[in-house]
Amino acid sequence: MAFPNVSDIIATTIQSRTRKLADNVTKNNALLAKLNTKGKIKTASGGNQIYQELTFAENSNAGWYSGYDFLPVGASDVISAAEFDWKQAAVPVVISGLEQLQNAGREQMIDLMEGRMSVAEATLSNLVTEGLYSDGTGSGGKEVTGLDAAVPTDPTTGTYGGINRATSTNAFWRSKIVDAGVVTSSTIQGKLNELWANLVRGSDSPDLIIMDNAYWLLYVASLQAQQRFNGTETGDLGFPTLKFMHTDVVLDGGIGGFMNSSTAFMLNCDYLHFRPHKQRNMVPLSPNRRYATNQDAEVQIIAWAGNLTSSGAQFQGRLEDT
Repeated sequence: MAFPNVSDIIATTIQSRTRKLADNVTKNNALLAKLNTKGKIKTASGGNQIYQELTFAENSNAGWYSGYDFLPVGASDVISAAEFDWKQAAVPVVISGLEQLQNAGREQMIDLMEGRMSVAEATLSNLVTEGLYSDGTGSGGKEVTGLDAAVPTDPTTGTYGGINRATSTNAFWRSKIVDAGVVTSSTIQGKLNELWANLVRGSDSPDLIIMDNAYWLLYVASLQAQQRFNGTETGDLGFPTLKFMHTDVVLDGGIGGFMNSSTAFMLNCDYLHFRPHKQRNMVPLSPNRRYATNQDAEVQIIAWAGNLTSSGAQFQGRLEDT
């Protein structure tokens, strides 16, 4: 006979594992790790959309004065908000009635569920990570509005966060792009310098550079000639890193990487935000038991909802052979 508390084992196994899942996803991605260290992962509590506040102009009342000059006190509208849709992802964990019978002992059932959960966690982690690089149009527009939308190949077109980048009055909402052309190990640092110069404002500068395999290899080769390695230590994010200026350069390629080919993102993570819903951040969709109506099976669903948002598109850059 089936173990009498099998449903409880399924539920408690998922509950205990998903408490760590959100943290594991963060640690598995350089962008999320950086956002986490800067306090830019902030849950949202609801609403039709996720609103990300931003400043788009200086206060027009500012100016010089002398003595008893009148000071302007007119209303100065300098704060607005970008609007981002909620995006949702889920991974069902399924166990059939036959598997419940075959794994009737408590230890056997826990082993089975641990294996299923490990696969589900890896799958959801990869799904969210892939979404972080997308333009939000995948899966019929259900995918995360990722870096391909925040830092596109043509930042003068399209709407991002509800703001039309094609309008000249919204030039503040345009990221920067440097056409790298045919990059070599002798030219890649010059291209990075060019992009860097377009993204610095006083002490405000990029704090994370993510590269695909091709650009990473070229950058490594450019450093080898000058013997400027940081060694094989891991950076502050827990990933093996190199440095450009003072900024970590991270490879997000390797096995199963999701970066576009021949691409580097130069990011200022002070203006990027990961906004999961506080009630749907890698958690069971429902604590109740779910049974298939026409199958001998039980299902538990791990779910996530949220989006990647930006409060400063002009501080983000992209190097690519366009």
